[in-house]
Amino acid sequence: MATKKPESKSLENRERFYYTQDRIAEKPFNWPQMLRLLGYLKPYSKTLLPAAVVALLVNTAVRLFVPILIGKVAFDRVIGQRDTHALYWLVAAIAAMYLINLISNYFRIKLTNKLGQYVIYDLRKVLFNHVQKLSHRFFDQRSAGSVLVRIINDVNSLQDLFTNGIVNTLMDLIQLIGILVIMFTLSWQLALAVLVVLPIMFFLSTKFRRKIRRAWQMVRVKLSKLNSHLNESLQGVRVTQSFNQEVNNEAFFDGVNIETRETQNQAQQKSATFSPFVEGANAVGSAILIWFGSYLILNSGNVTTGVFVSFAFYLGMFWDPISRLGQTYNQLLMAMASSERIFEFLDEKPIVKDSEAPVSMEHIKGTIDFEDVVFSYDDKRNALNHINLHMNAGDTIALVGHTGSGKSTIANLIARFYDVTGGSVKFDGIDVRDINLEELRANVSTVIQDTFIFSGTILENIRFGRPGATDEEVIAAAEAAGADDFIKQLSNGYETEVEERGNILSVGERQLLSFARALLANPKILILDEATSSIDTESELKIQEATDKLLEGRTSIIIAHRLSTIREADKIIVLENGNILEQGTHDELMVLGGKYYELVISQFEALNAS
Repeated sequence: MATKKPESKSLENRERFYYTQDRIAEKPFNWPQMLRLLGYLKPYSKTLLPAAVVALLVNTAVRLFVPILIGKVAFDRVIGQRDTHALYWLVAAIAAMYLINLISNYFRIKLTNKLGQYVIYDLRKVLFNHVQKLSHRFFDQRSAGSVLVRIINDVNSLQDLFTNGIVNTLMDLIQLIGILVIMFTLSWQLALAVLVVLPIMFFLSTKFRRKIRRAWQMVRVKLSKLNSHLNESLQGVRVTQSFNQEVNNEAFFDGVNIETRETQNQAQQKSATFSPFVEGANAVGSAILIWFGSYLILNSGNVTTGVFVSFAFYLGMFWDPISRLGQTYNQLLMAMASSERIFEFLDEKPIVKDSEAPVSMEHIKGTIDFEDVVFSYDDKRNALNHINLHMNAGDTIALVGHTGSGKSTIANLIARFYDVTGGSVKFDGIDVRDINLEELRANVSTVIQDTFIFSGTILENIRFGRPGATDEEVIAAAEAAGADDFIKQLSNGYETEVEERGNILSVGERQLLSFARALLANPKILILDEATSSIDTESELKIQEATDKLLEGRTSIIIAHRLSTIREADKIIVLENGNILEQGTHDELMVLGGKYYELVISQFEALNAS
């Protein structure tokens, strides 16, 4: 039996991942969800929306009135009575009607597009602001690409609905009702005859709706997968090139691209089946109009030539909104799929949030206590097991241990990126869950190993730690972190653009900027999570020398890979599998000869061997 190539298996796994991110929802039209979506029109219910509706009503009224002028007035009055004087007035009236129609149509399009853009702006803003407030656990469970797709693609897919769909649907419905009323007023017999095909058409069109809906839902899935893969590929292009996987990556993208093209084609073909039915119904209706209308003109005095001509106009006008409403229904189904995905994010509640009556704590002293803390990321395996730990205000606490021992988890709980599964973490004797979250975060700064640099200048990146800081304060923080030397060597100094993710900087330089950013925030509690692992020894010594004075009075938690950097810590905590094995000063733990002693000796031997 032939076995699959490893890369084929990898592609299959990626295919499965992207498919599970976005699944087709087999649900009927959701009116409550539609009403919720329409709620975003409320801020404009007294300005743009009524203005657009007025333009729409004028436009529709003119379109409904013109066939009366052309039919009954022109044929039954002007031509029938050979009234030349009335002809001039008729031509002037029709010209005026078309001018009004032109002006009202211009304002209708302008206002509806402006209204749609405002609503899309609001929706995108609400979604982005909400996502920013969600807890870390939310992002642990989703790829960045899938989040990006919802904020960009799904919101954009609603643009046509708000710019054209809603107002045009209203216009089409008013036009249909107006046409029906006028046609039955002119001749109910002729109206019934030409509309006899309508129930048959409605029955046949409903047969296609499910297939069309599913086809467009599949398009949304394929587009989402395409965008997710594209985002992932661009972010991981260096890894792709490093492992010479361009061919496999291109093959996977080509497969997704082909699927997207084919799915789009299938959806368009199924949607296109609706138009022939409308044209067929129009043809049948026209044939009935000619036959039965002629019969009524010849055999009864109820239908005149003018009424017949008006009917011909109205019949032609009747099927256009029917066709557009069918397309709008497909558009609404697509909007439902997108809005469902958007509201799924908007309905997601932050797990880490303020209590109902948060305690204001602007000035935290810095005492930290872990009391019987248990924590699990997935509710299956504990990352911390009944941890009891006391940190005095102003002390420097070092956390050491192998990968997965729980070091970063302790840091995450102190910064309250997650809440404990059991037990409690306290600042100055107060449970962190009871402290105002904004004030807590203002007193805790974290410098992580994989630092993030934003697009912009060096000055803006450091100021991110405290937006109100002056240029002098920013430069002072950079000097304290040892970043000033390399910054001055850049082309524009502190005004140098660092590009996306700080691409013009080395890993060590990005770490120095991150350190300066944290120092500028002037936190009471400073967490260094492997923050110096990417910095050379000379830079690390520079940071330590420059910040010794600044760290006085702060509680500092250091997670260090190099054990030589934590010799002077007030307390060293040795962790393993979520448990505290040892704690004490460097000298105390070396005398103990336990796990810490083994780590120091093994690192010392490895250093000498290199």
